[in-house]
Amino acid sequence: MKVVSGRFRGLNLKAVPTNNTRPTSAKVKEAVFSMLSPYSVDGIALDLFAGTGSLGIEAVSRGYQRAYLVDKAYKAVNTIKENVEKTKAVEDFIVMKSSATDALQKFAIDGIKFDLVFLDPPYRMKVTEQIIKDLVENDLLAENAVIVDETDYDIDLGDLDRIDLIKEKRYKDTKVALYQFGG
Repeated sequence: MKVVSGRFRGLNLKAVPTNNTRPTSAKVKEAVFSMLSPYSVDGIALDLFAGTGSLGIEAVSRGYQRAYLVDKAYKAVNTIKENVEKTKAVEDFIVMKSSATDALQKFAIDGIKFDLVFLDPPYRMKVTEQIIKDLVENDLLAENAVIVDETDYDIDLGDLDRIDLIKEKRYKDTKVALYQFGG
């Protein structure tokens, strides 16, 4: 697993030593960032369910100022910390051991707004619909923020104002959907 582009390009990242983490494949990661290119390319990123931290590290590598990398698993958090240290830019990352719900509550209290959010929970959890609602309801998204949802199922955000599906692609059992907050 490597950083694909930007200032950390080619950096080898460590995988989490467990079968519970499903890292985003290089093909899907490159496709995600290709899909993101017409949108925001700086600001603050959130990698919720970060696993290895690969997506947040890639975002900072490509120009985002800071990334919050959140995972509740001890092994994942240790792996994320090791991967962040490899970048030699630890000041650009905030690593948190926390559940998604607790992290979002803390961000709301701290008044943090994100320009880019990666949601890649374990597929069996089926929580992205609720998390997107929580992001909106807790005012955690900057205007025109983009949410990248990587799942194996469809979600329904029909009743949620100001969130629009802007792009969607399937890669075998993985669906990547980009949503934009605004308007």
